[in-house]
Amino acid sequence: MSLSSLAVPSSTHRRSTSSVVGEKADLEREREGEDSTVTMELMTTRSRTSLVNSSTGNGNEEVSAEITMPAPGSPNHCKLRDRTILSEEKRRLCGWALGIALSGIVLMILQTELCWFVCGKDSVSVFIIRLLISLSTVCLLGLLVAFHYKDIQVFMIDHSVEDWRIALTSCRIFSISLELVVCALHPVPLAWLPGSGEDGVDGEGLRRTGWNSTLPTPPACSLPVWELLLSSMMFLRLYLVPRSLLLYSKIHQSASYRSIGSLNNINFHFLFVLKLLMNTQPGLTLLAFIVFLWLTASWILTLCERQSEGAVGSMEDTVWLVAITFLTIGYGDLTPKTTCGRTVCLLTGVMGVGCTAMLVAVVSNKLVLNKAEKHVHQFMMDTKDTKKIRNAAANVLRECWLLHRSSRDRRHGGEHRRDQRRLLKAIQVFRNARLQQRKKTDHGNKVVDLLKHLQRITCDLNANWSNSYKELEQRIDSMEQKMDALRIAFHDISQPLSRAVQHRAEDYSLT
Repeated sequence: MSLSSLAVPSSTHRRSTSSVVGEKADLEREREGEDSTVTMELMTTRSRTSLVNSSTGNGNEEVSAEITMPAPGSPNHCKLRDRTILSEEKRRLCGWALGIALSGIVLMILQTELCWFVCGKDSVSVFIIRLLISLSTVCLLGLLVAFHYKDIQVFMIDHSVEDWRIALTSCRIFSISLELVVCALHPVPLAWLPGSGEDGVDGEGLRRTGWNSTLPTPPACSLPVWELLLSSMMFLRLYLVPRSLLLYSKIHQSASYRSIGSLNNINFHFLFVLKLLMNTQPGLTLLAFIVFLWLTASWILTLCERQSEGAVGSMEDTVWLVAITFLTIGYGDLTPKTTCGRTVCLLTGVMGVGCTAMLVAVVSNKLVLNKAEKHVHQFMMDTKDTKKIRNAAANVLRECWLLHRSSRDRRHGGEHRRDQRRLLKAIQVFRNARLQQRKKTDHGNKVVDLLKHLQRITCDLNANWSNSYKELEQRIDSMEQKMDALRIAFHDISQPLSRAVQHRAEDYSLT
């Protein structure tokens, strides 16, 4: 037998041995992995016990509160993961919807300006831009439908509902329909014929009664009333801005905010976010809102007023008119001539009054002293009043000494009367200083008395509660004692009764 023939089996034996060892190692690793997963599941499903000290009349007792954590792979963990994914998709869909809505508004402004200044309302470029506006509107409606579909899925997860029709309440259906109708409003891409009579002008060139009935004839490039209305209604799509601010805010994305809010029954909506913005960045928030309102109202007013000759049609004039209307000044040098322009100015004035009130509230809040500043100011005022009283008392003593010296030296009567007047004046200054200090002390004492009164009321409530609690404990103890006495009496009576019943049964058996 050759050496090569002997070497081959040895090599195969080593390979088989190594393969067996490798399989054993793989099995051990799998077992370790299973043990680790079981350990992790036990650690995650194990309840965390926190001891809550509840003080009673007999002593302190420890009450255990169990908080269970959802394990990976459990139904609750899957629901949390699905809800997080759906919330992220809702946020993304809302952002895309806002972007498409703003692009549609920009295209509407572009086609309106092109129609007025460049190529007229029947040109091909204006028609193409209107087609793009319609396409953006269709995309916006699709995004809104997808957003509300995700919202219904989140509602089903939050309320553990399996049928989606339960989430479709009448209020939700109405809000979704209203959103779709508002976002569907846009200038329709139809060819407009000058002789069709849609602009409110009859065959003789005279204007009929309608939107701009106060002016005689429209310009050559004027838009019909329905197109003006649809173009202005496109600004209603900006309701998506508050929704985007809410979904993209740190409050909505933070799990800590949501947890604490749910514990305190607080709903995180746009009003809460607006309050936070007004408290943290009031100047920037008001400035952004006012600038946006001015520009939007100015352009809509320009669109309304440029339709007729002799009206306020330039952007500079409308910006000035909106500014003086917003500030409720109203010089009267420029006035809107159309019904549309008057409506815009009326709404601008109402918004100006509201913004002025918010501005006054913000400024007054910023001018209020904080607690430390109040303490410093009060301390300095007390020091100043004390110095003033000391100086007034010193002046009284000095004038008394001067009057005594003048009377001792028997000076002229005029000098003596002058010293007396100075003494009376010094006494009056001293009395006024004491009176002012007393008023401030009384004001401080009122606050202190109010705090003491509140403290006294709190102490009385605590005392009444403790007395009631003790009376309740005494009644419970007396009831327990009576129950024990009844139990003992019943136990004592039960034995004779059982004997009597047993004797009666034996008598019946004998008879």
